[in-house]
Amino acid sequence: MSDGARQVTAGVDPGSSAVKVAVMASRGGEDAALLGSAVERIRRRSVREVVAAAFQQACAAAGVEPGQLDYVASTGDGDSVEFRTGHFYSMTTHGRGALFLDPGTAAVLDIGALHARGIRVDARGRVLGHRMTSQCASGTGQFLENIARYLGVPLEDVGALSCAAERPEKVSGICAVLAETDVINMVSRGIATADILRGIHQSIAGRLILLLRSIGAEGAVTLTGGLAKDEGMIAALRELAGDERDVRKGGAPLAVRSHPDSMLAGAIGAALLGAYRRRQLERAGRAELVA
Repeated sequence: MSDGARQVTAGVDPGSSAVKVAVMASRGGEDAALLGSAVERIRRRSVREVVAAAFQQACAAAGVEPGQLDYVASTGDGDSVEFRTGHFYSMTTHGRGALFLDPGTAAVLDIGALHARGIRVDARGRVLGHRMTSQCASGTGQFLENIARYLGVPLEDVGALSCAAERPEKVSGICAVLAETDVINMVSRGIATADILRGIHQSIAGRLILLLRSIGAEGAVTLTGGLAKDEGMIAALRELAGDERDVRKGGAPLAVRSHPDSMLAGAIGAALLGAYRRRQLERAGRAELVA
């Protein structure tokens, strides 16, 4: 469906633990507005089943029928989006989505369930540099979820508990297995749950700040991914990003930012890039390729 010069497009981002969908109205990816969205946890269900359900929810929230969309773009695990028009790499979509959420973005820190990535972007969202965490899971959302489950804390309560800590207890920042062993020992010693969680957040934050330094990030860093809404994670990152000792060692000042829709960044970016591609095809007289 085209509204004058505007396109209505959808971005579908199936991740390791959740599917995110965003429906956007824009003019070739610019002058954009979020019309509707959906986030569905996978929870051992078929990914394709969750994709279909989240897509329908997002379209309903936006007040559009799937057949009215000008373009459906996938990112992440695109193979599970069988009805997609086209696919975009996730680094590009997270960069573009982060810029929509915060136009001052100079770098993106995508903290997913299985990996974390630092992405440096320019003012148009082009990727200038990137790096991903190693295979160890200690800097990821899944690791924190495992710790929360062991501690008996609902995931949605982790951030607030962490912020209430009085004496954070440090854990290993190198290996997830060693860190989990540390947590078991802390529980046996009677360390407060809030102090354990704060220590975990500080450990993850330390690794992520190093990741940002490795790509030369400076200025505004927008968080994306599942941990972007964890207030304990945000607080720990901001604390380390503002550490004067780090800046004196040559690290550029970093301003860590989040947004209520940060988890949707990949889906938003995919939808906007889909609108841009649709516009380009129309101008080239090849709109039938995406019809």
